[in-house]
Amino acid sequence: MGIQDIIQGKRQWRAHVARVKALPPDYQIVYKEMQKYLFKVGPVDLADGRLLPGIVDFFEEGAAGGKGVLELIGNDVAAFTDGLIKDSPTYADAYQKSISGKDDR
Repeated sequence: MGIQDIIQGKRQWRAHVARVKALPPDYQIVYKEMQKYLFKVGPVDLADGRLLPGIVDFFEEGAAGGKGVLELIGNDVAAFTDGLIKDSPTYADAYQKSISGKDDR
């Protein structure tokens, strides 16, 4: 990873954060909670950069349609977030696999 990649990554992240800040306050609160949870749980493919922007796209569409955030995702934010990553391996899964001795090799 070169310096240009780092700079481009920072630009993309700043643009992403600006999109989040443009959302209505209730959407921002839910997004930040989802983000904290995802960073803690650590889906392995979170770093590829499609999940979080996809959530913002979904929220922007809902806000443009005049819907409240809970109308879109339901009352259980954690369950909705778990549903997004249910088929994605997490770092916790990888760790459990490594300590149990079950390796795919």
